[in-house]
Amino acid sequence: MTTTVLITGATGFVGSHTLSALRDMEGVKPIAFVRDLKRLPADYDGEVRQGDIRSPVCVAQALDGIDVVCAAAAWTSAWGHAEASRKYLLEPTQAFLDAAAKQGVRRVVYPSSVTAGVLRRLPPSSVRGLPDGTWPHMANVNRIEDHMRTLAARGIEMIVLRLGHFVGEHYGLGLLPLLLPRLRTHLVPWVAKGRTTMPLIAGRDVGRAMALAAVSDRVKGFNTIDVVGKELPTGREVFRFLKEAYGYPLPHFGVSFSMAYAFARFMESVSKLTPWDPFIARSIVLLLEETAPCNDAAKHLLGYAPQVHWKDAIRAQLAEMQRDRVSGLRMARELPLPLKKGAL
Repeated sequence: MTTTVLITGATGFVGSHTLSALRDMEGVKPIAFVRDLKRLPADYDGEVRQGDIRSPVCVAQALDGIDVVCAAAAWTSAWGHAEASRKYLLEPTQAFLDAAAKQGVRRVVYPSSVTAGVLRRLPPSSVRGLPDGTWPHMANVNRIEDHMRTLAARGIEMIVLRLGHFVGEHYGLGLLPLLLPRLRTHLVPWVAKGRTTMPLIAGRDVGRAMALAAVSDRVKGFNTIDVVGKELPTGREVFRFLKEAYGYPLPHFGVSFSMAYAFARFMESVSKLTPWDPFIARSIVLLLEETAPCNDAAKHLLGYAPQVHWKDAIRAQLAEMQRDRVSGLRMARELPLPLKKGAL
């Protein structure tokens, strides 16, 4: 029996790697749901359903006859932009999940982040600040997880993959494009002496985990599963590799997490008076917090075994960045175009 899997956001980092992994699976029919057909891989010859996830009409058409959804469509921001995050991430995703449940989709796989778990654990009264103020995007990811838990109680299977920090081909907004131009300034410090782990995961491993979650017969109801790479390097190990392989400078001084969050909050305030992104934001500091993830559940429930070493993933991403002449990215994606009249 063939399982029909819809991949939303199929041209993005998670979606494109998921689409590639599903194409190699027997008994699976992947369908790409995209806004822009031109951004699909040139070698993709499978079914495509075009539309905007914000349009109920497009969503209803896209979900017709679908067994499983890999919900990879997202608007992201690495700091601030709370209203845009609500409008372009939280509300469309919740509405899409509701539509999937209504139309009888059996399972939804959602790519969350190991950092979402950290944000849940931070004391609201701590120096790190209230969750929404720390990172509105990640706070909304947690709200989406909560919405999935509610829908799972109604019978639809919901799998949340708490993924590590993305690296590798088809890069988008991620840790490396945020850190690298800042390292060049010699102003980035060691935070907590660089001893916390930096759970990097290659795009190919992300796609493999999403695909396995789509078809596994070992998961039922609501599940939250950590998914990271083959090894868990420390921040110090990653920075040293970047220096040895690419000449990026090592930090010259160190600060505690408390000091890092306080300085980042100050820089966020200053950036409100300028047209530029802040030099550092609390979201970047949050990415350096210890997440202590473990692949055991992913191995047991999904059969997941990471295959790409974090150094190879970094090499692949930096090669793409050099090819595309990208030295850094803005900390928020461009806003989606308005919906065309009649699309609702």
